[in-house]
Amino acid sequence: MLAVTLTGDAVKAKNGSMVAYDGEMSFKKMTGGGEGLRGMVTRRLTGEQMEVMEVRGQGTCWFADRATEINLVRLHGDKLYVEASNLLCTDASLRTGTTFTGLRGSSSGNGLFTTTVEGSGQAALLSDGPAVVLRVTPQYPLCVDPGAYVAHQGNLQQHFQSGVTFRTFMGEGGGEAFQIRFEGDGLVYVQPSERRTIGGDL
Repeated sequence: MLAVTLTGDAVKAKNGSMVAYDGEMSFKKMTGGGEGLRGMVTRRLTGEQMEVMEVRGQGTCWFADRATEINLVRLHGDKLYVEASNLLCTDASLRTGTTFTGLRGSSSGNGLFTTTVEGSGQAALLSDGPAVVLRVTPQYPLCVDPGAYVAHQGNLQQHFQSGVTFRTFMGEGGGEAFQIRFEGDGLVYVQPSERRTIGGDL
């Protein structure tokens, strides 16, 4: 569970994720993932749905979602790329948006777009089990199973790579037909569980 102490300020949280609070709190659903009418239109067009509420008040509010693990990420003016389903809560000052991910998103079963979180503050990510944070440097690129990918930040380029061969179609595949290859300098958040993906069936 994530405990957030509020002193008259606000946070943005996944709709319906409050499990308890003390003090005085107000809950207000935000249009378009907290990005207003333009965000609503963009998210409907991209299919990157995210329902967010603003929680404001005095006291402590606890958030959770299906007993999944919560990982805190601090941003210092940089940008975090995260699947909307993995985003639990952010400081109200952080800006959210959407960006095109191409085949990477498609292979993970989350569509062609993903959510971005930008600015300075904290974001809480959900993962199926405790996520590990893996460092990528120019000397050490990283390959991640699309089903285990949660988020990334930093100056990273991502490429979709496939190991599909004739043997794959003969039912002799190893179940690792697709990976996301990260190159550059940054961090990748990976969960110890794989959601069902197209590549995982091959």
